[in-house]
Amino acid sequence: MNGSKDVEKIIARRKSQHVEIALREDVEYRFPGSGFDDFQLEHCALPEIALSEIDTSGVFLNKTISMPLLISPITGGTEDTFPIVKALAEIAQEKKLALSVGSQRIALEHASCENYFGIRKSAPDVPLLANLGAVQLNYGLNAGHCQKAVDMLEADALVLHLNPLHECLQQEGNTDFGNLLPKIEEVVKSLSVPVIVKEVGFGISAEVARKLAAIGVYAVDIAGSGGTCWPLIEARRAQSEEGKQLAAAFVSWGLPTAHLLHEYRKNRHLVQVPVIASGGIRSGIDIAKSIAMGASLAGIGLPFLRAAAAGVEELAALVERLRRELVVAMFCAGARNIRELSRTRVIPVNRGLREDPATGGNPGGGGLKGDGELS
Repeated sequence: MNGSKDVEKIIARRKSQHVEIALREDVEYRFPGSGFDDFQLEHCALPEIALSEIDTSGVFLNKTISMPLLISPITGGTEDTFPIVKALAEIAQEKKLALSVGSQRIALEHASCENYFGIRKSAPDVPLLANLGAVQLNYGLNAGHCQKAVDMLEADALVLHLNPLHECLQQEGNTDFGNLLPKIEEVVKSLSVPVIVKEVGFGISAEVARKLAAIGVYAVDIAGSGGTCWPLIEARRAQSEEGKQLAAAFVSWGLPTAHLLHEYRKNRHLVQVPVIASGGIRSGIDIAKSIAMGASLAGIGLPFLRAAAAGVEELAALVERLRRELVVAMFCAGARNIRELSRTRVIPVNRGLREDPATGGNPGGGGLKGDGELS
């Protein structure tokens, strides 16, 4: 029993350290960035619409959301982090946004932590996503545990996150990623809700996305570089000089989010699932570019963590800023709604990028349905 309590304390301490470092230090990528500066939405000088006509709403997991925005996995599962998760659930409900919690592994291994994921009452009408590390399927978790994580949250989908580099940089990391694909497939086939696979900030290539699509994954969150840089955080956490040096060596590792979207569009015949774009998205303009480049949804994490720590007014102001920027970007692109935005032309402004002759559209087979449904 004491051993179990010790493990719980170790995981809780790690989660708290991650949050504390992210709140007080500059932990975003210096290089490479998200890549969105390398692309520009085609400006429409004659939009033939009124600003008041712009509709940013859509449907995700059969629930209406006010704009194509997911509050990305941040944290959860401890007494210290519960106020943050609850605040995010409340703003998600108020502003009609999708929300994913952080890893629920701690609650599966320690039942006393389950209540710290009890946020469905705070967000009864919006898409909630459960979350577990895919690598844990090699360390004792199975499809039954995944279903328990979903039930715990009353979730609309399960996120399985891939984080091989992050695990390598943690002293307590789990690094056996062997033969994971068939285990993910087993979860996909047995779970009562859709499964989304995401990275944690280093990117999912088109080839990996193709493999995930082939086993029936509902959507892929590419989670490229540009946002939270986990090597920077782990360099701060490392207890040994060797650990600090190893983490520091990888602070520039990763595939830029916008470049991944560009690559997906060129390989849309291979990636037959909807795409969620996250990793360094910091404005409504970035959201607009993501949708125009083929994403069905954009995810933001660190800014929401910091706003939640600052209070409800900061959270509301962040959402309103993103919404206002998205509306103006859509207006200036001549797009009345998310479907029209998904067809807007994006122009590479980096000379090293070949322009895609396509004019937009989701690279996945599901794409946008109706006026903005991630099918």
